Amino acid sequence: MEVVKKENGETVKKENGESDKSINDWLPVTANREGKWWYAAIHNVTGMVGAGILGLPYAMSQLGWSPGVTILLLSWAITLYTLWQMIEMHEVVPGKRFDRYHELGQYAFGEKLGLWLVVPQQFMVQAGCDIVYMVTGGSSLMKFYNIISPNGPPIKLTYFIMIYASIQFFLSNLPNFNSIAGVSLAAAIMSLSYSAIAWIASALKGIQPDTSYGPRYHTSAGQIFGFLSGLGTVAFAFSGHNIVLEIQATIPSTLQKPSKIAMWKGSLLAYIIVGLCYFPVAFVGYLVFGRLVEDNVMMSLEKPIWLIAAANLFVVIHVIGSYQVFAMPVFDMLESFLVLKMKCKPGRMLRLITRSTYVGITMFIGIAFPFFGSLLSVLGGIAFAPTSFYLPCIIWLIICKPKKYSASWFLNWAFIIFGTSLTILAPIGAIRDIIVQCNTYKFFS
Repeated sequence: MEVVKKENGETVKKENGESDKSINDWLPVTANREGKWWYAAIHNVTGMVGAGILGLPYAMSQLGWSPGVTILLLSWAITLYTLWQMIEMHEVVPGKRFDRYHELGQYAFGEKLGLWLVVPQQFMVQAGCDIVYMVTGGSSLMKFYNIISPNGPPIKLTYFIMIYASIQFFLSNLPNFNSIAGVSLAAAIMSLSYSAIAWIASALKGIQPDTSYGPRYHTSAGQIFGFLSGLGTVAFAFSGHNIVLEIQATIPSTLQKPSKIAMWKGSLLAYIIVGLCYFPVAFVGYLVFGRLVEDNVMMSLEKPIWLIAAANLFVVIHVIGSYQVFAMPVFDMLESFLVLKMKCKPGRMLRLITRSTYVGITMFIGIAFPFFGSLLSVLGGIAFAPTSFYLPCIIWLIICKPKKYSASWFLNWAFIIFGTSLTILAPIGAIRDIIVQCNTYKFFS
């Protein structure tokens, strides 16, 4: 409530709602409430089926057949459940919408604690994804170039990452989530295409005579650390929860037809597509290449040349869209902070500076540290596991209060224990891998 004093001494009270609404109408997450259920499906597919899918056969080689299949299937089921929880909690308070993950966290844990529990993790996931997409986009561009121009002059990975980043500098100026629907649709189609190519090309190649499914590492320590790293890669693959509420915020909602109906319809379709993409790539990729599969399965495929070139180009198009889907909530956070806290004037110039700076930083980090496989695992364990596997369960226990010792109570606590284990164990192996790689890596190569 704002008090305004007039010249005659009379005071009037003016609600802040109008100014808050004008800011919400400008911010990228809440600017457009006209999203459809298929928008939710498209954005979820684009956000989920990203760089993580290319690392799943490698994760299988670290985990082995039985643990790998079990952990992958269990992760798919758990994160589908926690996705449903978040959709249900979007409007758990009548008349109010939790349009951002941190808003739901603040309602559950309190204004300050909720902000500090959710925002750092969510930001780490979203920015981390975008850094990995920088590396993935650049690597796939380089692979495409090497295939179509085998006798051409060698070009550093750095320059391919910069080419990819130049596209993001342009797309980052699109105003809101629904404005990137076309980009996201193209990305979703590409994800289906290159994942199909990855497992079909692997299947056509067939199991090689020297394929082995034994330990990937030669020492017991290496095997243990590799197993832990594989857990993180699987966790990374299920990262879409960090943008679920922000996607749902774009869908209209009424008492007769709340947003959760359309959101769940789109999200369920997306998760079926995710399963159809993930499982064949993970299982067929490992079946064909065994313990020698590369950390990016596309790098293990060499023939047919034209098909592999097309697949790498599809990957580039897909991660262009994925970058934007994960960047949009970050833009929302940054612009909210600058306008509401720093009192900056909302406008095109603020948007241009903020977003271009973010793209530039993710490009620089991607160029400096292109450890594809290990980056997946570190990020997967530290931030993706909490926000996708068990933070929704904790919030559900606090807000919805299922009866103690009921099936829902036991289920949520089981998933919390599973997710916490991922958070603790997964980064250990990945950090060790990065340290090993640093011994031979030349920065800015």
